[in-house]
Amino acid sequence: MFAAIREQIDTIFHEDPAAKSVLEIILCYPGFHAVLLHRVAHKLYQAGLNLPARIVSQFSRAFTGIDIHPGAKLGRRLFIDHGMGVVIGETAEIGDDVLIYQNVTLGGTGKEKGKRHPTIGNHVVVGTGAKVLGNILIGDYVKVGAGSVVVKPVPPYSTVVGIPGRIVRSRTDLGDNLEHGKLPDPEGQLIDELTRRIDQLEKTIKLLADDRVPQ
Repeated sequence: MFAAIREQIDTIFHEDPAAKSVLEIILCYPGFHAVLLHRVAHKLYQAGLNLPARIVSQFSRAFTGIDIHPGAKLGRRLFIDHGMGVVIGETAEIGDDVLIYQNVTLGGTGKEKGKRHPTIGNHVVVGTGAKVLGNILIGDYVKVGAGSVVVKPVPPYSTVVGIPGRIVRSRTDLGDNLEHGKLPDPEGQLIDELTRRIDQLEKTIKLLADDRVPQ
């Protein structure tokens, strides 16, 4: 347990430049508290102690603002940054070295039974407010842009943005960070293209109309 705590602290130092001390992390980081409390709840859940597991998870939710079902499987070195409003469903699975920002939902799409929440690969970044829904696989090293809604599988080394989520970039550079201010905007690009075509049509119509005017 102490090794897990130490690893979690080291992860936060690595991911968050605002972290200044171990004491600050222990006292002031809800993502740190939520992950450690989930480890306890998950062990109770695996032992068949469902009610105690849910009590621990509800306490964690009230204390941190982060809702993780005790059945969810979390990998090592998960960092939930800020964390308020994060929801992780019962059958969600998260790999190692994943970074999740506030208001993210890893949820289902209805009342289906069995595996109904996403599986997140290793080294994935899920941006603020993103929703990843259903029994889908998000591959290793995927970046999900802020506010995106992802309902289809995403292959490894991709960047996905928009509603619904669209793959806008495939990467082989593992050091490529998720820079929200520089992400492509598929809807904006489509609108720009439509505007350009309308301008061309208007110019063509004007030329045709001028040719038909008697001299």
